Amino acid sequence: MIRRIDLRGADQSVDYRAAVPRADFDVEAAVPAVHAICEDVRTRGLDAIRELSERFDGVTVDDIRVAPEALSTALEQLDPDIRAALEESISRLRATCTAELEHDAVTDLGPGARVTHRKVPVGRVGLYVPGGLAPLVSSVLMNVVPAQTAGVESIALASPPQREFGGAVHPTILAACALLGVEEVYAVGGAQAIAMFAYGTGPCAKVDLVTGPGNIYTVTAKRLLKGLVGIDSEAGPTEIAILADDTADPAYVAADLLSQAEHDPLAAAVLVTPSVRLADAVDAELDVQVAATKHVERIRTSLSGRQSGVVLVDDLEQGLDVVNAYAAEHLEIHTADAASYAARVRNAGAIFVGPHAPVSLGDYCAGSNHVLPTAGCACHSSGLSVRAFTKSVHVVDYSRAALEEVARHVVTLAEAEDLPGHGAAVSVRFSQESAE
Repeated sequence: MIRRIDLRGADQSVDYRAAVPRADFDVEAAVPAVHAICEDVRTRGLDAIRELSERFDGVTVDDIRVAPEALSTALEQLDPDIRAALEESISRLRATCTAELEHDAVTDLGPGARVTHRKVPVGRVGLYVPGGLAPLVSSVLMNVVPAQTAGVESIALASPPQREFGGAVHPTILAACALLGVEEVYAVGGAQAIAMFAYGTGPCAKVDLVTGPGNIYTVTAKRLLKGLVGIDSEAGPTEIAILADDTADPAYVAADLLSQAEHDPLAAAVLVTPSVRLADAVDAELDVQVAATKHVERIRTSLSGRQSGVVLVDDLEQGLDVVNAYAAEHLEIHTADAASYAARVRNAGAIFVGPHAPVSLGDYCAGSNHVLPTAGCACHSSGLSVRAFTKSVHVVDYSRAALEEVARHVVTLAEAEDLPGHGAAVSVRFSQESAE
């Protein structure tokens, strides 16, 4: 079901990132179609959104904004066990988000010379929650809680209208919004939702930042509209890598690979191990576990795709090199002394240490965020956090004496750049006083 990639004995010239391929996720190929969608929303507004909902979601939505009573009703009708799970997840995530909050940093560079590094929340954000293969209610929490903790005052959320619910947003998603106090919710999906946020369409005012995962149309819209609006990342299909040795439980490893394959036929599931015995045992476990699960076809497609595989390495040192090069969205460590190996990982969206920290824990209730960089972007990008919803502003406060102390340096550097007006803007403050 899952192929093997043998990197044992590989020399240093091997590009490990290329040796472990990913799913085809060609954003550039989607650009023409998505550009047309965004232009349609920009020029025709609500009419375009309604027509696109009929085309892509198979529903007619007259009022794209969800009525307040629909939110309260969804929360009232929410299964008590689901509500309890959401509340626990919110509590844990809010605790970690609060710990991430950055405070203003004040630097005094001399008498009367002060620079303050001020953290300011984004004014308005648009949060996207997918609703295609699965209603990702957990993504409501992962987007809303850090935004609220950062101090964002205006939050709008969009999720696709569901044919099953007569063109309404999935009720569990609505209930989570109500639980979090998010009152501005739109039944709009895909690229048209991102365009709605970016341009400000119909009842939805323009936002400053768009966050949240989605399909290739959503990702492409974020790429096209970046600059007009801020974005968190261009997240592609989900992926898990597991670094494991002979101490790993093959049933755990197989279950965790399967859990991410369940997301999407393009999801990547990669096991990196020096143990052929473990690889064989995981293969056997996958045969049993996949046959017994619900989304068999989706999972088989993911596990048998080019983006998934068992990577055989000489030892865990080579394994570390492979996982650092691969830079997985989710990385599990199932080895003896797992914490020490985890400490040496540079590139991963999130790291799960030991046999009792599966990715599923992070998806729902660990207190970490599950909106993470994919496609190798973990080598330069981070997962969604409070920081994504804040920006930095330098506040410069100098007295006359403090400015005079560095005035000649400013003039010298301005002349070195052939920008004499820059220097004059400092000199004039002292030449006028001398003349008087």
